[in-house]
Amino acid sequence: MFSKIMIPVDLKHTEQVDKAFAVAAELAKQYKAEAHVVGVTLSSPTEIARTPEAYAKKLAEFAAERSKALGVTFVPHTEISHDITIDLDDVLERAAETINADLIVMASHVPGFAEHFFASNAGYLASHASMSVLVVR
Repeated sequence: MFSKIMIPVDLKHTEQVDKAFAVAAELAKQYKAEAHVVGVTLSSPTEIARTPEAYAKKLAEFAAERSKALGVTFVPHTEISHDITIDLDDVLERAAETINADLIVMASHVPGFAEHFFASNAGYLASHASMSVLVVR
């Protein structure tokens, strides 16, 4: 049913993606699908990494750690954004299309006050992406 699964991750909040990774791993095993981890960073230094190359290395380490723990190979992909607060949704959507993902498994937080006025990243992708989106809370 699914052949390529994409899992977006924010390396600043890895503790919030455990459930989404477990779901993605089970689906990847069930459908013998490729699992792709996408992280988005800036070209300028961030609190996670000073360069996109350093970020890519940390993302690869995170993917390897999850691969070992869950028994699925997670392939890391680093995307660069000009301003994550503005274009994160578009960057993730483009990444999914580039990977040719047919499913995005995405962690989400419990909706708060702001989500009554602005869509969350997961909500945006669920509404606008051309592929299926599974939001895991």
